Amino acid sequence: MVDWAEECDVLVVGSGAGGCSGAYTAAREGLSVTLVEASEYFGGTTAYSGGGGVWFPTNAVLQRAGDDDTIEDALTYFHAVVGDHAPRELQEAYVRGGAPLIDYLESDEDLEFMIYPWPDYFGKAPKARAQGRHIIPAPLPIGDDPELNESIRGPLGRERNGDPLPDTLIGGRALVGRFLRALRKYPDVQLHRNTALEEIVVEDGVVVGAIVSNGGERRAIRARKGVVLAAGGFDRNEEMRSKYGVPGAARDSMGPWSNLGKAHEAGIAVGADVDLMGEAWWSPGLTHPDGRSAFALCFTGGIFVDQDGKRFTNEYAPYDRLGRDVIARMEAGEMTLPFWMIYDDRGGIVPPVGATNVPLVETEKYVEAGLWKSADTLAGLAEQIGVPAEALEATVARFNEFAVQGVDEDFDRGGEPYDVAFTGGGSPLVPIEQGPFHAAQFGLSDLGTKGGLRTDTAGRVLDTAGAPIAGLYAAGNTMAAASGTVYPGGGNPIGASALFAHLAVMDAATR
Repeated sequence: MVDWAEECDVLVVGSGAGGCSGAYTAAREGLSVTLVEASEYFGGTTAYSGGGGVWFPTNAVLQRAGDDDTIEDALTYFHAVVGDHAPRELQEAYVRGGAPLIDYLESDEDLEFMIYPWPDYFGKAPKARAQGRHIIPAPLPIGDDPELNESIRGPLGRERNGDPLPDTLIGGRALVGRFLRALRKYPDVQLHRNTALEEIVVEDGVVVGAIVSNGGERRAIRARKGVVLAAGGFDRNEEMRSKYGVPGAARDSMGPWSNLGKAHEAGIAVGADVDLMGEAWWSPGLTHPDGRSAFALCFTGGIFVDQDGKRFTNEYAPYDRLGRDVIARMEAGEMTLPFWMIYDDRGGIVPPVGATNVPLVETEKYVEAGLWKSADTLAGLAEQIGVPAEALEATVARFNEFAVQGVDEDFDRGGEPYDVAFTGGGSPLVPIEQGPFHAAQFGLSDLGTKGGLRTDTAGRVLDTAGAPIAGLYAAGNTMAAASGTVYPGGGNPIGASALFAHLAVMDAATR
């Protein structure tokens, strides 16, 4: 017998896009809901997102602006890039479900979205959209609500560099903040921080609640209709990464410290099946003086070279594809970390990276840490970063030839819409010719693991025989991704997280 300390209709574990969407849906549908968050802040990895966007084809926000996309085209694109790496029915549930979710959310004045054009990540796939299928939450001024501002995770500059909190929420913080504000309208909502999931409680084959811990004290929460696991990935658990063969290091993940995989382990303990456990949402990582390599994008110059001083990828490709290029070469024994961005002095010593996500600190700290190097000649730079001088010189010379002719014959940089998303209309082939020459160290980062508990289209967790585990649901990075081994477009992780948590609660409401 369990001594229940608290009871509710729906227990939600995690407070990122999935947790907030699930809790909001439960409250709005007239259910009592308890949300538990393991860390000191609400928001999870979602709160670190610069855009906080969702990839939802044909949604009302896009249509009001004249979007002429169709669900059929979106499905063609999604199926083409995902292939059979995720169940076809799960892919379809995601692509079809986003627009109705936006309709549901937009009926609440606290939940406001806006267009943010962002190209699909496989620009040559059939029915890819150069303008994307992407919207973001509208910024949320919050100067009159310091308690809410303080309760939400991020920004990264605050947590890593001690920067002050801004008084307007943007990106993922805005999405979380809007959900939390909307939840205030409902009476039967309990939100608990510093409260971690320990185990799931099953009675007669049905999930009926969970054991959580706060400050070392364990207590049981009964959930009459269901438990929704939306607690993020296991990206910060080095032991689990090693067990499942996830490349990279926990310290270089962008997930919060609390992404330890406890929800995965609790689900597995009650018989859940898993999939994609070696996968993550990858990115190149600019290395900072604290030794951590952090997600970086929006490059406006430079090339990447490996330990042999040679290019190995399209540097302007979407970040997950870049990360996968690095991993593939590492697994083939062709590459080691770190790799280097080589660039000239047209912008000075600071690397041509438009979005470092973790704000840069003083230049001298990167130089003192040996992360940024400079030399009057490419040969001198090659010596500093430990690559063959002749190879680096030849690599740069070849790239400069491509810049003159406007075509990258080696890696097709500029061949897809995403490649020119940050060039301001200029060529993505920026020559390296103005000394002194510079190098910035990069490693492998990720935005979280994407392997997790297998679910059906309602977010119901499946056991190893493929049958639903009654009362147990999963979403976000606790769920095996509906996009399989690829990243189809910006806003895919947050969108899937919000959608499947919503669908899970709508199903739980019928139990």
